[in-house]
Amino acid sequence: MTSDYDDCYAERREADRVEFRDYVRVLRKGWVYIVVFTLVGIAAAAAFTIVQTPVYQATAKVFVSVQSTGTVSDLTQGGSFAQGQVKSYADVATSSLVLQPVINELKLTTTVGELATRVSATSPQGTVVMDISVSDTAPDSAAAIANAVASTFEDTVSTLVPLAADGTAPVKITILQQAVAPSFPSSPNVALNIIFGGLVGLIAGIAAAVLREVLDTRVRNEHDVHSIVNSPVLGGIQFDPMTPEHPLVVRDDPRGPRAEAFRTLRTNLQFVAIGEGHRSFVLTSSVPGEGKSTTSANLAIAMALSGQQVLIVDADLRKPRVAEYLGLEGAAGLTDVLVGRAQPGEVIQRWGETNLYVLPAGKIPPNPSELLGSTKMESLVASLEKSFDVVIFDAPPLLPVTDAAILATRTSGALLMVAAGRVHKNQVRGALSALSNVSAHV
Repeated sequence: MTSDYDDCYAERREADRVEFRDYVRVLRKGWVYIVVFTLVGIAAAAAFTIVQTPVYQATAKVFVSVQSTGTVSDLTQGGSFAQGQVKSYADVATSSLVLQPVINELKLTTTVGELATRVSATSPQGTVVMDISVSDTAPDSAAAIANAVASTFEDTVSTLVPLAADGTAPVKITILQQAVAPSFPSSPNVALNIIFGGLVGLIAGIAAAVLREVLDTRVRNEHDVHSIVNSPVLGGIQFDPMTPEHPLVVRDDPRGPRAEAFRTLRTNLQFVAIGEGHRSFVLTSSVPGEGKSTTSANLAIAMALSGQQVLIVDADLRKPRVAEYLGLEGAAGLTDVLVGRAQPGEVIQRWGETNLYVLPAGKIPPNPSELLGSTKMESLVASLEKSFDVVIFDAPPLLPVTDAAILATRTSGALLMVAAGRVHKNQVRGALSALSNVSAHV
């Protein structure tokens, strides 16, 4: 029980680590989005701050007290009464009874309603002190209005509260602190705006990076391949835009990194299907244009240079390319053997002085799938496997036609080319499904 629990816990921890690595990978791939959006957010916040008119806030403090006979009981009751009344007095401070006299006194060009939006009266909990704050675009004006409101508020409360029996006012308003002109604006807050803009930009950048990852269905790297298929990745060949002009990189640039990549693929392929009596492979792809034919030719050359007797068969009976890449005559080949017009030995050509032999496609037939799935093809594959150390079949892409899937069932398995940045994940899944449906080894 303990061992099973530990195993489950370890698997769960590993899954969490994998998930965390996925998040990190997404952020690393989308770092440009994150940086750009963050900078845009900061710039937008800075621009917004610059165009804003500075607003200054000045505050006057008033004290609310209750007249009493001076006994402890009266003082306690008066204090409680004052605390309860302060909230009501806060509303009075923003009423027309207070603000209209202020407008008249200072000769302000505004209405009571507009001025009320710039005046606030608050009282800290449990106190009888009230803060009267005024916001204005000019610091001196803010202080003058705040002091005028405090003074008018004092007079207004005196008239609102009825006098006691002895003729004294039961509630007294005292100005504790006059408002002074502030030195710095209360808004906009430059630091806060920039921090907020950067934070919004950062969140938007992360969202853009995640959205890009979700919407991007193309295979970009080896990690994407591993997320689709459980079969091992045998090698990686870097992209070269000059491949159409110089397809045989193993011959033309034997010391280059791409040639070394093909030799690495050759080495890794030696461990595939080890122990089996025959070693023949179908090299195919999901869609056209993924480089399967150039890979077939270079892989065959790399294997032949290692001392193995290698035969490359151009089994793409729709768009054959192998003979063209290797500079051989391709008028007669596989099609002639399958229809009985020629024997294999009559159309197989040796490539230079190497151990590489080539069986071109020959004429393009009207029924490629039927020829590749025939018993004649099955017999030919068995015969070629006995005559050569390795047989490589360059087959058409899997999604447009079924040729490669049919041929893969008669060989050791299929090598699936995946072109980074060109093929979509669903296309690779479709190709794998085509091979899985015929129980071919990938």
